[in-house]
Amino acid sequence: METKLISPGTANVSQEKARSDAIYRKVTWRLIPFLFMCYLLSFLDRINIGYAQLQMRQDLDLSDAAYGLGAGIFFVGYLFFEVPSNLLLERIGARKTISRIMFLWGFASAAMAFVQTPAHFYVVRFLLGAFEAGFFPGVVLYLTYWYPSARRAAVIAILLTTLIVAGLIAGPLSAAIMTGFHNSNGFRGWQWMFLLEGLPSPLLAVVAFFYLTDKPSEARWLTDDEKRLLAIELENDKKLRDGTGHTGWREILRNRNVIVLCVIYFCVLAGGYTLAFWLPLILRGFGVNDIMHIGLYALIPNSCGAVAMVWWGRRSDRKLERRWHFALGALVAASGFLSLTFAKGSLPFALAALCIAYAGMSAISPLFWSVPTGILSRTSAAVGIALISSLGQFGAVFAPWMIGLVKVRTGEIKFGLYLIAALLILGGLLMIIAIPAKAIREQRVS
Repeated sequence: METKLISPGTANVSQEKARSDAIYRKVTWRLIPFLFMCYLLSFLDRINIGYAQLQMRQDLDLSDAAYGLGAGIFFVGYLFFEVPSNLLLERIGARKTISRIMFLWGFASAAMAFVQTPAHFYVVRFLLGAFEAGFFPGVVLYLTYWYPSARRAAVIAILLTTLIVAGLIAGPLSAAIMTGFHNSNGFRGWQWMFLLEGLPSPLLAVVAFFYLTDKPSEARWLTDDEKRLLAIELENDKKLRDGTGHTGWREILRNRNVIVLCVIYFCVLAGGYTLAFWLPLILRGFGVNDIMHIGLYALIPNSCGAVAMVWWGRRSDRKLERRWHFALGALVAASGFLSLTFAKGSLPFALAALCIAYAGMSAISPLFWSVPTGILSRTSAAVGIALISSLGQFGAVFAPWMIGLVKVRTGEIKFGLYLIAALLILGGLLMIIAIPAKAIREQRVS
């Protein structure tokens, strides 16, 4: 009978991995559920305008183009204030920064209930973007203080499922509020929706101030040994990335990879916010007129996106490969947008096309953010991530406005969808052609 011998070295490595996995599970259970809830409220307050416009456009006399401009102007405020917000996070810490952002955006979102003219609509949307600026890139930066790059994509994928969960919740919740509270106490349904969905954020901001820990060394819920192991793994990851470090604005702007990533992120946001802001109107265009039914039908493509995001992110982590996974996801999303233009009044065909588009868009979001965090050194990450996120916001400004303008000029949105599909194909090609694989340095978790 043959007996397999396990060397002491192999046993030690296995034990160290098991111990490391246990510590990161502890960190994940402490941080990610709370950050998940924060980001869920963030995205819900951002995209609920897509459902509100089903009622408020008539009350405010908004055209499709005016609605698209107002939806996109959120990102103008976001653009102007994102870099200062991220730099402030480096100075005062995540706890204070995230609390401040959530407190202000919650009240701005609730203030949408009181807009009475298109001008009011534009101003409050701009303020909402300005107040929310820096939240997501700040969270991405915050995660670099806790997770090495090889573990980060899976965590970001979990966090980014909030985009899909918000989509799942936004439809039925917003529709239920808009129909159930319509004309109650003198407020229209869309006004109640903004109030009831906006005010929880300031309350959670207070909790964040006391709950979050800025860095592992300050975590009272970790033992000294756990802090030491985290410090060692993070330092090893830092050394791996420091060879590609760029520490100042001039160096960041000269980094060709960063500029290319800005363009790619433009393409990603153009596709993502076309779906986020125009899905309710797309469904209405296929004969779904009841607001509650629109909210329920929106569950179908959002569910497909949630599955695709987690599965594709985990596959990318196992392979330690980002570029081709991103490019294939972008191609899938583009095919979904193109298929939608051939639906010709068929709701089942349109839902199938939307499922494909959502699956592709949801899959590439966490993959994208694992690339800059794998390229930039820790010292340059704050500036680099903020720059990529800020300049990429032009895609979120451009796409909603462009779709609305195309619809006003032509009476349909298919020509806008052609352009969105082309942008996604461009983004996928740039990731393969312009971002060298060797630039992304990651440690395999083993």
